Amino acid sequence: MSSSLAGVLLGLAVGLRHAFEPDHLTAVATLATETRDAKRGALLGAMWGLGHTLSLVIVGIVLIAIGAALPVRIGAWFELGVCAMLVLLGVRAIVRSRDLGPRGPIHTHAHGERTHVHAGADPHLHLGRGIFALRPLAVGLVHGLAGSGALTAIVFAELPSTSARLAYITLFGTGSIVGMMAASALVGMSLRAVEGARRGITLAAGVLSIGLGVAWSLPLWSIA
Repeated sequence: MSSSLAGVLLGLAVGLRHAFEPDHLTAVATLATETRDAKRGALLGAMWGLGHTLSLVIVGIVLIAIGAALPVRIGAWFELGVCAMLVLLGVRAIVRSRDLGPRGPIHTHAHGERTHVHAGADPHLHLGRGIFALRPLAVGLVHGLAGSGALTAIVFAELPSTSARLAYITLFGTGSIVGMMAASALVGMSLRAVEGARRGITLAAGVLSIGLGVAWSLPLWSIA
């Protein structure tokens, strides 16, 4: 096996590990709290991975075509975009936790003159007019932009041909899809096992997302 082929295949394994980085897991965890089984969690993770891969491939093609690396300052702004997204996802999760009962959003329900509240149906993903899970797709796109600079810098340094570079980026993205599907499926399955703690878990995921977003942004402001 040639060194170039080995390097390209390595992209699959590196992409798989890349999916388990803290910012990725935190972002998807806040989204996956809306699911309650492995299948829905895996589908959500797949959409995140697809968005992530699309960003990597598009930016990689552009950079390879012009023979340049992503400017450090632009890369820093991309990462700040991820920080802002983590904060927004965290705020959304905290607000959502306020409205959650043991099994789903709390609804006011009336029988004649008697009014009471109860937990609604379990949260689930919808497929509508060809657009499925738009939110995790958008989150993945932003994460892909943030990681594109570092990835293409490595590819330029290690692989000699354009085809090998594109193959590496594509396999890297494929690995990240598989890894995130596994991670979010695990979250969905775990939530089903601890259904009564959904509100607390959603709140904790939101707080963690905000904290990570703020902490990650601090050193970036001096670069951007």
